[in-house]
Amino acid sequence: MLKKLLTGLLCLGLSYANAETIKTDVLVIGGSASGTAAALQCARSKVKTILVEPGSWLGGEMTTGGMCVVEGNRNLPSGIWGEFRKHIRDFYKKTPGFDTTVNAVLRFEPYTGAAILRKMTDTVKNLTLKMNTPWTTVKRNGTGWEVTITEQGKTNTIKAQVLIDATGTGDVAAKAGAQFSTGFDSRKDTGEPLAPEDAIPVIQDITWCAVLKDYGTGTDHTITKPAGYDLAQYDCLKGKDLLKMVLGGRLPNNKFMIKWSECANSYKASPELLSPENREQYYKEIRLRVLGLIYYLQTAGNLKNFAPTDEFGTPDGLPPIPYMREYRRAKGQIRMVLDDILNPYNRSSKLYRTSIAVGDASPGQHYVDKRGPQTPYPPFPAYSIPLGAVIIKDLPNLLVTEKALSTTHLVNASTFYPSVQMVLGQGAGTVAAYCAFFKTTTQKLNVRAIQGELLDFKGYLMPFSDVPLADPNFRAIQQVSATGMLHGIPQVNGKTAAIRFKADTTVTTAEVEPVIKEIYTRAFLWFNKVKPGEQFTLGNLISFISEITLSEPKPLQAKIEKDWQATYKFKQPFDMNHPLTRREFAVLTNKYLNPFARTVDLSGKLIN
Repeated sequence: MLKKLLTGLLCLGLSYANAETIKTDVLVIGGSASGTAAALQCARSKVKTILVEPGSWLGGEMTTGGMCVVEGNRNLPSGIWGEFRKHIRDFYKKTPGFDTTVNAVLRFEPYTGAAILRKMTDTVKNLTLKMNTPWTTVKRNGTGWEVTITEQGKTNTIKAQVLIDATGTGDVAAKAGAQFSTGFDSRKDTGEPLAPEDAIPVIQDITWCAVLKDYGTGTDHTITKPAGYDLAQYDCLKGKDLLKMVLGGRLPNNKFMIKWSECANSYKASPELLSPENREQYYKEIRLRVLGLIYYLQTAGNLKNFAPTDEFGTPDGLPPIPYMREYRRAKGQIRMVLDDILNPYNRSSKLYRTSIAVGDASPGQHYVDKRGPQTPYPPFPAYSIPLGAVIIKDLPNLLVTEKALSTTHLVNASTFYPSVQMVLGQGAGTVAAYCAFFKTTTQKLNVRAIQGELLDFKGYLMPFSDVPLADPNFRAIQQVSATGMLHGIPQVNGKTAAIRFKADTTVTTAEVEPVIKEIYTRAFLWFNKVKPGEQFTLGNLISFISEITLSEPKPLQAKIEKDWQATYKFKQPFDMNHPLTRREFAVLTNKYLNPFARTVDLSGKLIN
């Protein structure tokens, strides 16, 4: 008995001896689109970062999940997302039929997307990847976090100042104690006119994508008939042109993404079905249904030459994970509601001022459950995502992305999209890096400093599709517009609305006066004295700059006149009576008044 006890204690001692405690500045759990971008940004911001991913690929649903036809944010190539897009285009530019247009829908093979992301992460210092590494527990450690992982059979502990939950399910935040909401929010709860009167416990469907390859006419690659196959389950496809549907998901190299609705490969989702206790079993059932769909296409559709590839490395050839649109939304420091997208400038809160990401994906509405109503969205504009939506309320230094982002159901219908999430991940990484670098917490953030870092790394704050990164005035336009002085202008195109800056249109006094008065206390006196006309002129701006900066008017005017074309390259001749264009106003205001330096809180309110 004593011998057995001593042997047990010895084994336990060896186990503890082999365990390792690893310290890092930022820990990102989940190599999703957002998680990969967050880790990249943290490392580029020169803080020590670890990225833990239970699988073998980076990219989440758009690689490991096979959702590799990406439409959203193609006109907003912000930061790391724009970098990824360029790498994909460069890789396929010599592939016959590949659309290399700058804003084309992005189509790529899942393995290629994952490999490009891996190469991007391999080129930065300060970043350690831990692939094929599950995490097990999470707990607070002062203002930081402590997470256990299973690595090469050992249970190791990671201690981090900041933790980012970039999983598609929000499991890390849930174990950490975050509170969540799910399903359709009620109108009373959110104040959204388009929300249902009462909450509805329904979430969007999940889709298990498939990637098929055309092995050539006359070949037969019919898979084994799946267990439980029932022809009647695919009745909704009767009479449809299946070949045309398959070809609609074209990828490079004769591959095709299958992401269909109705009875095809989209399935009911619920918090119960997706819970950690039930998820694995439900996924098994869904995979069989997807294999049934492929078998149906090959037999009933006579498409025997289309079959799964082996790129995912799974026994059945299907992606390892599903494409999940919705699960549970964390209660954050700020909750983003639909009016923050539809009416950002006409609200008491000014969340656009705290933007760390932009998006333009059309809202999805996929409900097998008939209790889920179709929301009559107006033409959906591009938008900014506020910083406070990634911060978990009452849990310092814990950030969330993906479906756990603090939004309403109606907003999540757009923000869940992988390309939007990659942009958001970079923003979340910037927040985490700020906390780590300055050894502070998410309760003491400098919004403008974080946004400035994001701009340094080519991120967008405002969703202007007509001011590219290459524009020499990009930063000035982004910074001045982030104060609210100049508003984005919607340009409706069917069900969507691009947000334009329209740099060459003239500035009106009515547009800039409210925010100028909000920022500068002496502005009331100046407006009462000068009484500028309907159009705000160059003379008006020089007079106001002189008033606020206490600069002598004549030398100031001479300096601006000297730089007008030599430095700023403005098109119009220098003329004090010239009505300013939005570009001219942004550049000069940014240079001489720097309103972006005015501190704001997480609601966008100016702080004195």
